[in-house]
Amino acid sequence: MARMHTRKRGQSRSTKPLRKEVPAWVTLSSDEIEKKVVELSKLDNSTSKIGIIMRDMYGVPDISLSTGNKVSKILGENNIGPELPEDFTNLVTKALRLRKHLAVNHKDQHNKRALNITEAKVRRLGKYYLRSGALPKGWKYDPKTAERLITQ
Repeated sequence: MARMHTRKRGQSRSTKPLRKEVPAWVTLSSDEIEKKVVELSKLDNSTSKIGIIMRDMYGVPDISLSTGNKVSKILGENNIGPELPEDFTNLVTKALRLRKHLAVNHKDQHNKRALNITEAKVRRLGKYYLRSGALPKGWKYDPKTAERLITQ
């Protein structure tokens, strides 16, 4: 199947190996992993950054396989999770950066197109998060108020 905003097909890349049980070489228990995740979150790390740190420094290849919960769910249970999903905030931040660039460089046609594509992605992802309850009812993407949404 082709991609939405390009004429290319998919990207070929490696996939994670399918595992049903925790590898024998993981030394941390699930409680220790959860404590480390909470500790790393209090140091102001994002959920993806927490996963990378746990993989590289503590040798935990898959947090959800080891604990039974994803990082965002662990943080939500401890009431320290982010208000908005990370992928949504990253897209809105990208759209805001593009708007600031276009305010200075108004003839930049390539970035005008990139802004249109990014904002289309924000709206699509916003619809999904509205349905799933991650965004408040009646939310609508507005570039003027988007910066307040991210900086809360």
